[in-house]
Amino acid sequence: MEKYVPDMYQKSIYTIDYTKLLNLGIKCLLFDLDNTVVPSKSSEPPQKAKDLFISLKQKGFRVIIFSNSPKFRVKRFQDFFEVECIFNAMKPMTKNFKKVMINHRLGENEVAIIGDQIMTDVVGGNRVGILTILVNPLETKDFIWTLPNRIREKKMMKKLRDRDLFCKGRYYE
Repeated sequence: MEKYVPDMYQKSIYTIDYTKLLNLGIKCLLFDLDNTVVPSKSSEPPQKAKDLFISLKQKGFRVIIFSNSPKFRVKRFQDFFEVECIFNAMKPMTKNFKKVMINHRLGENEVAIIGDQIMTDVVGGNRVGILTILVNPLETKDFIWTLPNRIREKKMMKKLRDRDLFCKGRYYE
């Protein structure tokens, strides 16, 4: 059950206390793309997100888009956001999480993943021991391949709520 519980839960990427993350020793932020930074079907990158990423880089964070989406989708955001991007990340599998940590010489205690899905972002991050931050999805529309995860996630959230381990809408740091 613990692998499904995020370390932090916030409304959006804009409500996270990034200064607290710095104080915890976090140096690298892995951001899921779809429904975390941009709506799933959107091809327009929001200026607000770019401004956030600029601010985070100025604070000293390494910002990486870490997405299961294919290269053609992720690439259009890479240039706009001016950040490193990992596409086809295959979350929740651990291979690409570990690759980022090895390539950037980071320990588990220096990396956080921020995403909108328990089954991919939270489970993947918890498997490698990094800080996991769940945010609410930007919209209810998902890609068709995301729907099975959302169904499993909904069932898991009920189990977590029943055990008082996690409750949607009850934000915490």
